[in-house]
Amino acid sequence: MLKRTPPDSPSLFDAAPLAPDFSLELAARAAGHWPVAGTDEAGRGPLAGPVVAAAVILDPDHIPGGLNDSKQLTAKQRERLFEEILATAHVSIASSGPALIDERNILRASLDAMRRAVLGLCVAPAYVLTDGRDTPPGLTCGAKAVIQGDARSVSIAAASIVAKVTRDRMMERAHEVYPAYGFANHAGYGTAQHRRAIEAEGPCPLHRMSFRPLRKD
Repeated sequence: MLKRTPPDSPSLFDAAPLAPDFSLELAARAAGHWPVAGTDEAGRGPLAGPVVAAAVILDPDHIPGGLNDSKQLTAKQRERLFEEILATAHVSIASSGPALIDERNILRASLDAMRRAVLGLCVAPAYVLTDGRDTPPGLTCGAKAVIQGDARSVSIAAASIVAKVTRDRMMERAHEVYPAYGFANHAGYGTAQHRRAIEAEGPCPLHRMSFRPLRKD
């Protein structure tokens, strides 16, 4: 069963600003939890491709400048920050493919990818900050769900950037295998171009058959 935690805890995360900084991580350290990892995912909404999760433990002395919610950054900014994060932080990446998404639903598949990303870190975190309302089941440490976490925690923001860049690169490779769908242009989201291609070609193995309009009730 999924465990949904309250979005904020006054004792540990009081009055966190809606701008990514390191205050949530420092509050966790002051409470005896260190190191702290941030985790986030990319690709919950598309009709095709995997959902990709990343977990990041930042070095407090080498936090890349300009970290923010990946959706607030340009592709060029994300690419630059992706390289800086990998060069200065502990990073782990995991994904759940279309078959798992169809079998377990997108929420559970996303949380499972986040769990595997956290467990894959070469340094075990003592605490995990996750974006949203849910924490991944099966973690070996404490965790806290943070509403708008990618706009509040630089660790979560870094994870969102790594997940987004990784997934975009995966979909660019998918375009080479299935060029008819235009994955390089829309990364699997349900654009008009993508929907027309599905109507013309039918679905491919990367499509999520549990998602409308692919799902047949």
